[in-house]
Amino acid sequence: MGIDKFIPSFAALVDNCTSTRDLQKLKQIHARIIRLGISPHDFIRSKLVAAYASCAQISQASYIFSLTNRRSTFLYNSLIRGYSSLSLFSQSLSVFRQMLFACKPIDRHTFPVVLKSCCGLSALRLGRQVHCAVVANGLASDLANLNALISMYSKCGDLAVARKVFDKMPERNLVTWSAMMAGYGVHGVFGEVFELFDEMVDAGLEPDGVSFTAVLAACSHGGFVEKGRKYFWMMERRFGVRPGVEHYTCMVDMLGRAGLVEEAEELIGGMEVQPDDALWRAFLASCKIHGKVEVAERLAEKVYRHGRRLVLVPSLPHPFRGT
Repeated sequence: MGIDKFIPSFAALVDNCTSTRDLQKLKQIHARIIRLGISPHDFIRSKLVAAYASCAQISQASYIFSLTNRRSTFLYNSLIRGYSSLSLFSQSLSVFRQMLFACKPIDRHTFPVVLKSCCGLSALRLGRQVHCAVVANGLASDLANLNALISMYSKCGDLAVARKVFDKMPERNLVTWSAMMAGYGVHGVFGEVFELFDEMVDAGLEPDGVSFTAVLAACSHGGFVEKGRKYFWMMERRFGVRPGVEHYTCMVDMLGRAGLVEEAEELIGGMEVQPDDALWRAFLASCKIHGKVEVAERLAEKVYRHGRRLVLVPSLPHPFRGT
């Protein structure tokens, strides 16, 4: 048996790095794998590819992939996912094509990531072809694949087909509802977002942070201030969902668009999470639009007092100077 006896234990260690995304620990384990002489083993290489890809070290993952002789479906899926997670969608689809040319079997984990890459490139035609492949591979009832199809169609602008997939699903989870709501929200069909949210709650599902992001974004972009306040209020009080920075950003953007800059400032002051640059930019934009120079000055004082450097959007060259 020799050194092969170490392979299962080190594969488990690498898997742990994949789930925790601990790059430093992964490098240490990889060094031990090399010293033991088990790094050329294809099973270990496949685990390393998945781990480095999860840690956003796509060059290292791709290099190890290139060294691997027997490339499994798991190996291809790992690299496809790695590229897609870094928004390198063309490269992700290129690896998928390599997988097809190599005649590797497709499993239920392959197509959701491929559909995400199609969505990222707005490649609706290719997405439709992948939909056919989902059906041909017997995955037309798989929840993860159907959710990915809804996201792809809705974000690529084909809301009718997205809704058709949604309506025919025998089972739906929170991801399903959130994907459909987000799709409607992106294309300005705000009434459907609110209707779906109510239907989801009536169906017995409790909305999560992603669901509330979809509905609050719709309130922001549609100018539904009262609805936005209502949904934000019910998040924690009714459903026990603690607002994150993305929810506060939606609220700040919504209030700012409506000219309620002081209310947005008060909301920021009561935040229990650290504001990020997206939130500050949304707030600063509303100050600029509505001429709230004094509020913008208070913002700048707070930001720079905490040693932060705010990167402004190009259309807002400076918050304090007149145009």
